Amino acid sequence: MKVLLTGAGGQLGQQLVASVPERLAGEPLQLLATGRSELDLADAEACRAAVATHRPDWILNAGAYTAVDRAEQEPDLAQRVNGAAPRALAEAAAACGARMLQVSTDFVFNGRQGHPYQPDQPVAPLGVYGASKASGEAGVLEALGPERACVLRTSWVYGPVGRNFCLTMLRLHRSKAEAGEPLGVVADHVGCPTSTLSLAEACWAVIGRGVGGIQQISDAGAASWYDFAVAIGELGVAAGLLERSARVRPISTAEYPTPAERPAYSLLASAASYRRLQLEPVHWRERLRQVLAQVQP
Repeated sequence: MKVLLTGAGGQLGQQLVASVPERLAGEPLQLLATGRSELDLADAEACRAAVATHRPDWILNAGAYTAVDRAEQEPDLAQRVNGAAPRALAEAAAACGARMLQVSTDFVFNGRQGHPYQPDQPVAPLGVYGASKASGEAGVLEALGPERACVLRTSWVYGPVGRNFCLTMLRLHRSKAEAGEPLGVVADHVGCPTSTLSLAEACWAVIGRGVGGIQQISDAGAASWYDFAVAIGELGVAAGLLERSARVRPISTAEYPTPAERPAYSLLASAASYRRLQLEPVHWRERLRQVLAQVQP
């Protein structure tokens, strides 16, 4: 089985490369890992050409424009990477008989309903980033249909490498603790941190089991960004990454304005997808402990 991976240099892409199985669905797996230097997702024609050249069995699109706030100033680029590229990849996949896994986000929802979002609910993104990802979802499903395409939504992704909330909080815990200052973190947004460990495992399960349609995977439990920051401090000390943690002060979204509005409640209903993929959910605190064990001091 030949899998064409995009976004291999990102935090999810690196975990996918690190965890690639030797065999999937009873076949040896050949991974064609491409980063930005090999495949620029802002170039739809390059996406089509890559699929036509490699003729993979599956495309795993883990690449994305993820700068949520900057997307408000760069809507065209966000749409090219998150909307046009997935459609181009899917159309090329349809032409060569491939299947596709498109990684998506909780940002396709507006976060106003107050209970977990089901996979079949209508999307209602708040900003450019969410709208561009929703466009990518639609493009892939329109080009390939739910039998040959899987959209895998997830939330609050972090891992031991790359740029993410967890690694940023470790740095801020260190500097704020040294300065004796509190660390203010938003407490009125609720979701679930999801590790790249869990997400990569789910991606390989989708391909190995040939799962299609819209699936949703996040780690178990729920948290605010404040809860997550507190846990990063506590477990960071336990892991030997911090001498001590800073005092975390809960703040409101109004106290920390950003260019892009974010969904205030974005829990994803994941139980059905876990069953479909024959995986067991792991609580986000346990996954955080596992991620911190892999962070370089």
